[in-house]
Amino acid sequence: MTTHIFQVSSLLIENAVEKINNNFTSMVLATSVFTLTLGYFSKLVYKQMKSPDKDANHPPYIPSSIPFLGHAIAFGKSPIEFLENAYEKYGPVFSFTMVGSTFTYLLGSDAATLLFNSKNEDLNAEDVYSRLTTPVFGKGVAYDVPNPIFLEQKKMLKTGLNIAHFKQHVEVIEEETKEYFSRWGESGVKNLFEALSELIILTASRCLQGKEIRSMMDEKVAQLYADLDGGFSHAAWLLPGWLPIPSFRRRDRAHKEIKEIFSKVIQRRRQATEKEDDILQTLIDSSYKDGHFLSDDEIAGMLIGLLLAGQHTSSTTSAWMGFYLARDREMQERCYREQKAVCGDDLPPLDYDQLKDLNLLDRCLKESLRLRPPIMTMMRMARTPLTIAGYTIPVGHQVCVSPTVNHRLSDTWKERMDFNPDRYLQENPAAGEKFAYVPFGAGRHRCIGENFAYVQIKTIWSIMLRMFDFELVDGYFPEVNYTTMIHTPTNPMIKYTLRRP
Repeated sequence: MTTHIFQVSSLLIENAVEKINNNFTSMVLATSVFTLTLGYFSKLVYKQMKSPDKDANHPPYIPSSIPFLGHAIAFGKSPIEFLENAYEKYGPVFSFTMVGSTFTYLLGSDAATLLFNSKNEDLNAEDVYSRLTTPVFGKGVAYDVPNPIFLEQKKMLKTGLNIAHFKQHVEVIEEETKEYFSRWGESGVKNLFEALSELIILTASRCLQGKEIRSMMDEKVAQLYADLDGGFSHAAWLLPGWLPIPSFRRRDRAHKEIKEIFSKVIQRRRQATEKEDDILQTLIDSSYKDGHFLSDDEIAGMLIGLLLAGQHTSSTTSAWMGFYLARDREMQERCYREQKAVCGDDLPPLDYDQLKDLNLLDRCLKESLRLRPPIMTMMRMARTPLTIAGYTIPVGHQVCVSPTVNHRLSDTWKERMDFNPDRYLQENPAAGEKFAYVPFGAGRHRCIGENFAYVQIKTIWSIMLRMFDFELVDGYFPEVNYTTMIHTPTNPMIKYTLRRP
């Protein structure tokens, strides 16, 4: 019965897709057909597979009068407000439906323990993320492989993300930053998020992918990255990857072309007599536990993943920090004075040790990550029944933790909505709550690029503060753009003036 329903649903979808062209109405109709048939299929499958365990104490369920879609509209419009209201009404653990799937949120440090401490075979990451990452990174890497293999790949990448490389990166990032902003002139208004997104791609490609790949970063390659980056979208999250949507076609074409570029670079590296000291060379020299080396395709996929996984988060965090400093002019001046106090009045080139001593800038970054963590939700799929706070979460629920909500709970953070970097001068306000502050995740799935992100963002903003004075445009502080998977600033225009010595 289940197989028959799936075949009928697939046929309906395929018939609709055949009629898709670039007309928006056709796209909407096709998406509607897919959504309705998937909803019908999911409902019947759920009835067939529903657990007979009526005695299980499941998490409180938020009812909805809208079948299948559930709370998708309310959540999509203002997800943080939705989750905070649910926390107040239902407590730290609750479930609700969106687009046929049941989501169980674990809010607060105690509840989040379940997600961060569970084994992958119980709360699975691949089940959630592979549909997004595999078309972008490629097969055979990240969430497209069994977790033990993925952990080996992460270990290889982490080997290249070391202090010796970071010391080289500071000089490289400073050089790229000065060159990029030298084109801005003495004053003006610019899109800060757009500028930082471009700069972070340039600096990350040079530091993480090698000088050969950075040298190829012309407008064509930049557009390929943008098309590939378009694969991280709500459409990619909700729709099958084989649908011939324009953004999917651009993503797949860009993936193929970037892989071809990388393959040529990798082959030249393998044939070179002298070795470079960078992550590309680290991957070429790395091998799995069983002794076999990474293939060119795996290396290319890991390079793409390393760049794009951090590009979103670093550019978003950098932009938000800029707006907080533009709004708090006194804090901005304190950061500038810190540059002189740590590095010298003549502001010579940065080095890694000085960067570590920029404690106020470090706290500003930390506070920006608290108030505007780039990833609102971290998710896993429940493969086994799990118990937390007296509730049993059934198999098939998407189990979630929201860093954004955890970072602003009033029972953990005083003056929770204020940008106050000096709060970290005292004892860590969340010291007794292990998962109250999780901008980079925690546990075995903690982001391996965290240390590089701090080096990259602190170096960029050190140079920017030396070059310019920043102000909000007519006092406007950006709203959060909830239409994207990474919560970027809306209309991120900023006013700048060349800073005089």
